[in-house]
Amino acid sequence: MIAQIPPSDFKAWLATQSTAVTLLDVREGWELETASVKTDGFAFKHIPMNDTPVRMTELDADAPIACLCHHGARSQRVAQFLAQNGFTNVSNIAGGIAAWSQTVDHSIPQY
Repeated sequence: MIAQIPPSDFKAWLATQSTAVTLLDVREGWELETASVKTDGFAFKHIPMNDTPVRMTELDADAPIACLCHHGARSQRVAQFLAQNGFTNVSNIAGGIAAWSQTVDHSIPQY
């Protein structure tokens, strides 16, 4: 089962991780240009969902990865795909960047 992290709990979850965390944004490039989180205490990696199978070697399979998309559905599928391919610490940002904008950082545009 993939852990679900509400954006409002992300900082607390981040503090519980013993190694560097990667926030994996699986949205399309235009979405990233429209709205993005500010990196603060974590690494940021952009790999659109459809590119994940060929680019997953760019990720550390043992490091904590939190997947993010617009509303949480694409990132959930990517998180499941990574877990099925040997990634050991994968989570999903529940509600995606839309929820992040509503609960954590109101300066992030809604789209």
